[in-house]
Amino acid sequence: MIGRIRGTLAEKNPPGILVDVQGVGYEIDVPMSTYYGLPDCGQTVTLFTHFAVREDGQFLYGFASREEQATFRQLLKVSGIGARTALAVLSGLSVGELRNAIALQEAGRLVKIPGIGKKTAERLLLELRDRLGLGLPAAETPGVAPPGNRASTPDARNDVVHALMALGYSEKEALRASEGQSSDGDVSDGIRAALKKLSKG
Repeated sequence: MIGRIRGTLAEKNPPGILVDVQGVGYEIDVPMSTYYGLPDCGQTVTLFTHFAVREDGQFLYGFASREEQATFRQLLKVSGIGARTALAVLSGLSVGELRNAIALQEAGRLVKIPGIGKKTAERLLLELRDRLGLGLPAAETPGVAPPGNRASTPDARNDVVHALMALGYSEKEALRASEGQSSDGDVSDGIRAALKKLSKG
């Protein structure tokens, strides 16, 4: 089990990143909540991880805090929820927002996330009601930088669209959500703004 990884951030291609650890590159998928705080490429990053072995391959998922890591693992325990959907949940809602939605039994906040229908949302609310908030460690962000000091790319809007599609949104939804964004803006801010727009319907 790989529980934590520390190395040089080599590539950022949301929602995937590449972390170089003494010459070995680890491909890691991260939720957008973690992606927002990543440093520039070439800088050191530390992530808490979840390693999964399935019939179709081996996969590594990274998180800025133990709280996100623990919540991801709780989401995977819900019947019908896979890693992609769990990442989408953490990309659309912070851990605190997810806890609030569960406490208030707000299925409407969950169905706005791609891959979450009404029945799945109700199952999430039911199965996580007694899990989240109990025994989860406090947030800890060992090697993720605060917002700001993030690099922009010449094709920032393109990257935003690809990231949204990787999270399960259709191309039409991704294009509409990113409409008006600058092609040379900050990718992380663009994804954040697009997800906020999508959550409002």
